[in-house]
Amino acid sequence: MAKYFPIFLDLEGTECLVVGAGEIATGKAAQLLKYGARITIVAPRATEQVRQWAREGRVRYHAREFRESDLDGKTLVVGSTDRPEVNRAVYEAARRRSVLANIVDVPELCSFIYGAVVERGDLQIAISTSGRSPAYAAHLRRALEEQFGEEYADYVDILGQARRAVREAVPDLEEQKEVYSRILRLDLLSLIRCGRKEDALRAALECISPSSD
Repeated sequence: MAKYFPIFLDLEGTECLVVGAGEIATGKAAQLLKYGARITIVAPRATEQVRQWAREGRVRYHAREFRESDLDGKTLVVGSTDRPEVNRAVYEAARRRSVLANIVDVPELCSFIYGAVVERGDLQIAISTSGRSPAYAAHLRRALEEQFGEEYADYVDILGQARRAVREAVPDLEEQKEVYSRILRLDLLSLIRCGRKEDALRAALECISPSSD
């Protein structure tokens, strides 16, 4: 099986295609919408959710069979139909056009795969078994969801604010690394769990002083 390169994509405003409009395809489209993709859906029939999205202008829906020209201007395509010959045609057309393709539950017809993802604000932890065991990836996701609670969203937000402050106050890169190390040694999570987010941010920012005095 392929060894996949882990990557996070910025899909905001990116043109994507979903071939199929059943429950699984609808779920895949929902994921793409969440990240700001511009979506075209092609399928003879569609779920009520897809039809509602189309009425609201959130997706473009074409009630017909897939055509290779549907890939014009697209960055990636997800195929999820109950017809293997259509799924293969989608993949082969995408390969010819260098469009990233995922045919759901058919790893050999994928140039990218979905990982199991834990999300806590801007923190994302993605897990993949390269398609060998999606069930185990989901098992690991559930374990990590227990380990990384909602407080990690605030924690990463504080680290982001601190990073901006460090870059403004400390021009030397090596000194910046030392400040980041001091911040990460703090037990900011305990403060956040006690509802003291502002105190946690203040503690992080105070780590800048030894390098800037």
